[in-house]
Amino acid sequence: MILYLHGFRSSPRSFKAQLMAARMHRLGLGHDWACPQLPPSPLAAVVDAQRLLTGASPDELTIVGSSLGGYYATYLAEKLGCRAVLLNPATRPYDDLHKWLGEQPMWHGGGSIVVEPRHLDELRMIDVAQITRPERYYLVAATGDQTLDYRDMLAKYPGAKLTLIKGSDHGISDFSNYMDDVLRFAGVDVTLGPDAASPFGGE
Repeated sequence: MILYLHGFRSSPRSFKAQLMAARMHRLGLGHDWACPQLPPSPLAAVVDAQRLLTGASPDELTIVGSSLGGYYATYLAEKLGCRAVLLNPATRPYDDLHKWLGEQPMWHGGGSIVVEPRHLDELRMIDVAQITRPERYYLVAATGDQTLDYRDMLAKYPGAKLTLIKGSDHGISDFSNYMDDVLRFAGVDVTLGPDAASPFGGE
């Protein structure tokens, strides 16, 4: 199973999430894909995400997180013992999001969220000071990220599998070039046809 966690002010309609969802469905693996809309509360977000994973074997699970979703994915990977792919992950969002307190517009579909000071405290509560078993992590970091510093990402995930993109941007607008590498790390055979059996087991 692959669980995709979107970033701050984003949604399942983000282009990376939609790109991966379409690829999984073309491979006949749509039933092994989940991408929920995350609430503004970090604690509620990780609880909601973990609820979707009830019964999933850690060996058959990969959490893919973009930006703030990467921060959540790190916490969940450490808690559950599963693989995680981090796409330009936030490393200290409790510092970065101070300037975004209050009502903030969503990137997709209209609407807004309200970022409260307690959310920063919640982010500190789920901080992972140091990852364990770095071989279960795959970091995709762009030097051209205009929002987060890729050097902080490299320091946060020593020993992890790494794709360092020269240039690009925070959203990794050229993600299609790296998506199959992400899927392979998650245990997906990207050559599968739509009638092939799931590599994750289960139904």
